[in-house]
Amino acid sequence: MDPSKTLNHLHFFLPTFVLCYCMILQSVYTSNLDYKQLVYNHCANQTSEDHTTVSLSSILPALFQELLEHSTKSKFFETNAGNDKVAVSGLFQCRGDLSNKDCYSCVNKLPEVSNKLCSQSLPARVQLSGCSIHYRADGVQTSGLQLLHKSCSGQTGSIGFPERRDAAFAAVQECIMSGQGFCEETCESIHVMAQCDGNLGACDCGECVNTAVEIAQETCGYSVSGEIYLDGCFVSYKYQGNEFNGDWNEG
Repeated sequence: MDPSKTLNHLHFFLPTFVLCYCMILQSVYTSNLDYKQLVYNHCANQTSEDHTTVSLSSILPALFQELLEHSTKSKFFETNAGNDKVAVSGLFQCRGDLSNKDCYSCVNKLPEVSNKLCSQSLPARVQLSGCSIHYRADGVQTSGLQLLHKSCSGQTGSIGFPERRDAAFAAVQECIMSGQGFCEETCESIHVMAQCDGNLGACDCGECVNTAVEIAQETCGYSVSGEIYLDGCFVSYKYQGNEFNGDWNEG
């Protein structure tokens, strides 16, 4: 019997079997989206005071260069840079499925985008599809659960789509709770990806991803794709089948 048909009969009654089925079908999916595509940026409303701006003009290039150097061998790196006037904490993170070469290429794009969009603003954050950079005054703490960006497709799936998507969510949540900082799963043609910042512990990572999943469930409904970015993690999903309702309209 076709396993997808079997799953359709069982998933309302045996959610554990659905979860196992999804986890067996771990995705080898590679996004065809440009990993250098801008997702969002957050910049301080005002640039720093004059003396700080002068300092940042020399500190930020040094920070960017150090982050770039580490992107050839790591998907996450956090460091500090500064002088006697200002100290800056910065980090980059690449998506877990990128190669080291693509990670480097993505991070190499970040300073250009950051300088264009945020100038000398502090704090600043730029998120591309494949990588991100975040820098702020050293010592400033952030909430890993703060919602930074959300997007849901205007195109919707057929009846039963949310249940199928939630089964894929459950598989990714299970993967994350096992201590993996990056997970992706495909279940009934729904591809889900989740990743936490490299400085989050397993418990905080699980809480962050669970929160992002809840936001996606509440706000995206039948949307066939969506992405939720919190301060400490992101969750995205995309339906790869062909049963659609409505017109494509990112919102």
